[in-house]
This record gives sequence, structure tokens and C-alpha cells, in this order.
Amino acid sequence: MIDYRIKHVKGYDEKIGELVSMLEHARSVTLKDVAGLTQNELDFLPDENSNSIGSLLKHIAFVEYVHQIITFENRDLNDEEYSKWAAAYELGEKARNEINHHPLEFYLEELSAIREKTLILLASKQDSWLYEEGKWNNGVPFNNYWFWYHVMEDEISHRGQIRVLKRQLAVQRC
Repeated sequence: MIDYRIKHVKGYDEKIGELVSMLEHARSVTLKDVAGLTQNELDFLPDENSNSIGSLLKHIAFVEYVHQIITFENRDLNDEEYSKWAAAYELGEKARNEINHHPLEFYLEELSAIREKTLILLASKQDSWLYEEGKWNNGVPFNNYWFWYHVMEDEISHRGQIRVLKRQLAVQRC
């Protein structure tokens, strides 16, 4: 059963524990929404410009992965990492061609492994880390808190797309 309370999670500083609570809630709703989907449903494309549910799940995993690198390693993707994740990052045609023919477990395992690492890394930080700042090349400031807010925001946004695709699937079956 999903818990609809944001609360401190033990093993983390106060604010980080609340962030973990929100990350975990967002993920549990996503997992509930994709539970039981078949490979064909995960690969479904309602038109030639859409992203599949599988591609969106891989993108959700990518966003969390890249934010680990940016915030915990203070760097961007290297060429090898970019090559591995390019389709999930770019979505669109590249994803339609490369991210398909996988069962749900493939996506769930990737999401789980990345989240497990996130939780370990977050447990190693103090709340002050959330407020550490940097600047983009164009001078716009950011902090680590924003990056992890964006991980949730991105997942929730793409979960909305997944729900639309599921409704389109249901209509197609009728």
C-alpha cells in the first residue's frame, strides 16, 4: 500500500530523509502504473512521433543516473556513458529504434539498481550538501536540491505520458 505522507526516512539527515520519502513515493506510484505491462504494451507507439512506455521508463532511469554523476561526482557524462544512454536521453527516433523488445523486468531492474545506488549515496551526505551551489556555463545558478527535485519532477511528468499511452492502448483494444 502506498503511504501518502512525506516524512523523514531513518538513516538520512532530516531534509535528505524527506527528499528520499518523496523520491520513493514518486517511484512507488510509477511502479504501480506499469505493473503487469507486457512487452508489446511497453513497445506500443500510437504514432510515428511518440515515445513508448519502455523508452519513458529507460529515460526515467537515465535522468536519475545522470543526476548521480552530476551531483555526487561533480562531472557530466563521459563519452562511454553518453553512448550507452544516448537513446534514453534523447528519446524520439533514436529511442524508437533502440529501446524496445524488453520485458518489464528489464526496466524495473534498471530503475531499482539506480535507485539503490542513489539511496546509498544520499545516506552519505548531510543536509548542507543539498544547498551546495554551482553555475551552468551561461551563469545560471543551481544547487543539488534542485537536481534531485528535477529527478522527481521528470519522473512524474513522464508518468503522466505513460498514463496517456495506457489509455491509448485501452482504446486500441476496443
